[in-house]
Parts: sequence; structure tokens; C-alpha cells
Amino acid sequence: MTIQPRSVLDIPIFHRIYDLYKLLHSYQTKIPKSERYTLWQKCENTTLALLEVLIESGQRKGEDRTLSLHAISNKLDLLKVLIRLAKDTRTIDNSQYLEIQTVIQEIGRMIGGWIKAQSAPH
Repeated sequence: MTIQPRSVLDIPIFHRIYDLYKLLHSYQTKIPKSERYTLWQKCENTTLALLEVLIESGQRKGEDRTLSLHAISNKLDLLKVLIRLAKDTRTIDNSQYLEIQTVIQEIGRMIGGWIKAQSAPH
């Protein structure tokens, strides 16, 4: 009996990033028009890029996967800055910021754990 590897679409981190995008998208109509197609669009695009790199990393092995995971971590760091900027410019309110940050922190822990697991000797 061979065990099939799980698809990246079935792992919890994929679902959390997917949910993060849905959360950001749900706020879109509440975003001031002046920011909707600039800063907020960048936030949404960065989240979509996270999904893209995550899916690509599922096809990689070894050092290539580790590099992909670091790319995901870097994009997540960029998203953190963009979301903080959105709060500081009053594009989003504090409650929206806290809700988004909670999800981002959870994703960060998941990525960190995956990177650690990749780096651990087998």
C-alpha cells in the first residue's frame, strides 16, 4: 500500500491563505476609493501571490522547496507592512487590522513550522 502525498491544496496553510484573501476581499467595499485601487489592491495581489508561490512550492523538493518557503515568508512580511500601512493611513480600522493580523500571524507560524520541518535532518 503506497501513501499518496497530500496535495498542497489540502494542507491547512493553503486554506488559511485562501481565507485571508476572502477576508481582504470582503473589506473591499469598505475601503475608501482613494485606496481601493492602490494600497488595498496591492494587499490583495500580495495575498494572491502567496497562494501562487505556495502552490508552486508543493511541486518542489529539498532545497528548492525551502527557497520557496522563504519566498512565502518574505511575501508575508511584505503583506504585514502593507496591512500596517493601511491601518496607519486609516484605510482600515483597528478591528479590521486586528482580524487580519491574527490570520497573518497564524500563517506565519505555519510557514515557520514548515521551514523548520524542511531543515530538520530526516
